[in-house]
Amino acid sequence: MPLDELSREKIEDFRTYIEDSIANDDRYGPAQRHDQEDESTLTTRFEAGPSCWFEVAVRPMIPQIWIGFLTSDGWINEEIEQAIEDSGGSMEKFVGLGFAEAGLDWADPPVEHYREGDEYSYFGTPLELEELPDVDLTEIRNKTLRMLEGYLIAFGPSIVVEEEEE
Repeated sequence: MPLDELSREKIEDFRTYIEDSIANDDRYGPAQRHDQEDESTLTTRFEAGPSCWFEVAVRPMIPQIWIGFLTSDGWINEEIEQAIEDSGGSMEKFVGLGFAEAGLDWADPPVEHYREGDEYSYFGTPLELEELPDVDLTEIRNKTLRMLEGYLIAFGPSIVVEEEEE
């Protein structure tokens, strides 16, 4: 079912707000949009290093916002999995610690980890919405930004690119 014009406007306002909020934060690369043609998933990715991105996706049909990290580098995926294992906890606790450091009180958020074909490994947390217009709510926008920050805190150390010595 295609989106109506009002829903498109609300989603566009939300995405622009998120993109503008971190546009001057050097820890994130520029925003790039990767939308499904059927509008089932409207994704903004922020480069995090070679073959790595942080992601905020609106899934209007569910309705849900998806916040997470993806990589096309198998070594980085293994590095993250090892960091989670070394932490002695679960993926939920690992991400929850990042969320806590980002100022979000969500100790055991759901975390999905999966591969999409041979191309990407995803780690992500869904933020359920009562209804799609909730993307206008300040609390939803702030929580999305805190979740994005939490993923950066949790996953950032595993994706640091070493500077080559000259």
